[in-house]
Amino acid sequence: MVDAVERGTIASAASTRPRRRDARDNRDRVVVAARSRFATDGLDASLNAIARDAGVSIGTLYNHFPTREELIGEALLEQVRESVRSAEAALRAADPWTGLVEHLTTLGSWQARDRGFTDICVRSLPPDSPIEIAKHQGHSLFHQLVARVRDSGALRADVEVADIGLLLWSAVRATEGVREQAPDAWRRHLGILLDGLRSEAAHPLPGPPLDQEILRTAMRFG
Repeated sequence: MVDAVERGTIASAASTRPRRRDARDNRDRVVVAARSRFATDGLDASLNAIARDAGVSIGTLYNHFPTREELIGEALLEQVRESVRSAEAALRAADPWTGLVEHLTTLGSWQARDRGFTDICVRSLPPDSPIEIAKHQGHSLFHQLVARVRDSGALRADVEVADIGLLLWSAVRATEGVREQAPDAWRRHLGILLDGLRSEAAHPLPGPPLDQEILRTAMRFG
């Protein structure tokens, strides 16, 4: 026979489970709303708008994500990890140049439709956060990919990683104004730029490449 204490314990556990489920649901809705808002407005999107989209109060948002950086890290982590997988696939490509082109095209397609992804590529989060660790892995793989293509003789020898990153970003950003009328215009411009990276068409370049910090600043505020 169940006594009063046991009945109270059972009732308390039963009432706690729905609250926990509601909290998880609220958290998931905030992440989905943030991912959508970041895609259209960038990583500085209004947190109030994100809470409104999620159907929760701004207090609830902050209960789950006390800082913007924590929300960004949760919302963008899977896409950054997907970019890492793209780089890994590019390194496995039988032809190094084809691997590079496929990886850059994948990144370009994400940047064209997702401002948040473009922003996270150049925005620094806490170094020990999962998303920053994934970004570091992606950068390392991209350096390996560029070195592999250069060693194959397909890439002009004076082109650096920073050059390629800025060229991809510029091809996507330069076509933002015609995105609604010609959503794939960036692909044509990227193709033109890629032809300029081929070793057989190389002419001496004036000046050195941008260093990584200058590149990040240009892409973040450009």
